Amino acid sequence: MMPLTTLALSGAHHLATRAHLFPGDGLEAAAIILCARGPGSRSRYVVREVIAVPHTDCDVREATRVSWPGKWVEEAIDRGEADDLAIVLLHSHPGGMLAFSDQDDESDRDVVSAIFHAYGKVHGSAVMTPDGAMRARLYDPGMNVRDVDLVNVVGHDIDLHWRPEHPFERAKRPVAFTSAMTAELGRLTAVVIGVSGTGSITAEQAARLGFGRVILIDFDKVEVKNLNRILNATIDDAAREAIKVEMMAAAISEYRGEGVAIAVPTSIDKRDAVMAAAQGDVLFSCVDTHHARQVADLMAAAFVMPLFDMGVTIPTRATADGFAVADAVGRIDYIQPGRSTLKSRGVWTPASVRAEYLAMTAPDQHAQEVADGYIDGAVEEAPAVIALNMRAASAAMIEYLARAYPFRIDPNSGYARTIFSLAGGDEDHLAEGAFEAGSTKLLGRGGAEPLLGLPSLGVPR
Repeated sequence: MMPLTTLALSGAHHLATRAHLFPGDGLEAAAIILCARGPGSRSRYVVREVIAVPHTDCDVREATRVSWPGKWVEEAIDRGEADDLAIVLLHSHPGGMLAFSDQDDESDRDVVSAIFHAYGKVHGSAVMTPDGAMRARLYDPGMNVRDVDLVNVVGHDIDLHWRPEHPFERAKRPVAFTSAMTAELGRLTAVVIGVSGTGSITAEQAARLGFGRVILIDFDKVEVKNLNRILNATIDDAAREAIKVEMMAAAISEYRGEGVAIAVPTSIDKRDAVMAAAQGDVLFSCVDTHHARQVADLMAAAFVMPLFDMGVTIPTRATADGFAVADAVGRIDYIQPGRSTLKSRGVWTPASVRAEYLAMTAPDQHAQEVADGYIDGAVEEAPAVIALNMRAASAAMIEYLARAYPFRIDPNSGYARTIFSLAGGDEDHLAEGAFEAGSTKLLGRGGAEPLLGLPSLGVPR
């Protein structure tokens, strides 16, 4: 069953919080999480900030009990009230019990109910065990409680902490490429942005791997000229100018049934598309513009979602007869919120986004700036070549599987970017540490208006 309520936090937040909660002395410790709600119908909360309660400030720190001064709750209220952030009281269980004790219940009745006197529609509590597993619950103002079905940690690995049935039970992570993996994917939602060359292949993989829902976002229509690279597209689709996402959704329904593929026939920079993407658990960016990558980058941070961006290029060189292919190259970037971004990696820049805008709205000015050297006119996205697209799309999907169901010999932190060269027969990998950290300004922004901090995505008047 798809999770009704989800809490997502970055790997960086989780790592720092775990280190604070388990300093090595075997005693309980505390922190306070400030969470924003994602936009749309899904009950998905994202961590914006973690307040670590100093160990020395705690009134009591024992192996089975911790208490801390109310000033830290007041601090959380001061920080969270303006944006109506949910306050989640978190403490450690050094003994390994992934459940709430009677003492925890009593504490919540006192403290969480008091928080509601300040503000809010939802607040909650959570526990963490030494292995990093988390369990959380949320209250409404009447102190009616509901469990969080899934705590999703988006780091070097993608950890899915499902609500256990037994307090000492640990759900085993499914083994990659097994039916157990397929069953777990059936509880998750993949978002595919761009359903053309690499995108149609990615969507096909997501559906056949077993994702419970596949959200397809693209505004474009099927044309005769792209029948050579869009899976499932037909001559009839081109003749009637079928919308790509609607064509793909219909094809998926033939083998997965109705309701799995959700077609969103609009551009990713439109409010409806961003709202739809926020309902997912993982983003696959299969686009060919810098602006679309910019939006995907912002969504990964704001909605605390893992992002897999892919691209292919075919560099050429001049010859006496004209030109020749110098290489066929693919790139896959994994972006985890709170660390490096597509922007900090140079995949898109403000200058490249501006250049695209000029090319669309002022082609003469664009051509002049290319000639003057202000815009790099040498690098272009590759023409669609289905074999190259398949290699890149497959590598991106396997990158997701390697992080959600680790099978590599080396840690996943070493695979932040993969670049393959078909001409040279090479495949290189760059670690997360090879890139500068990106801005965390949007981290955990959730559904705050305007969406993604962009005025163009604000609520229509």
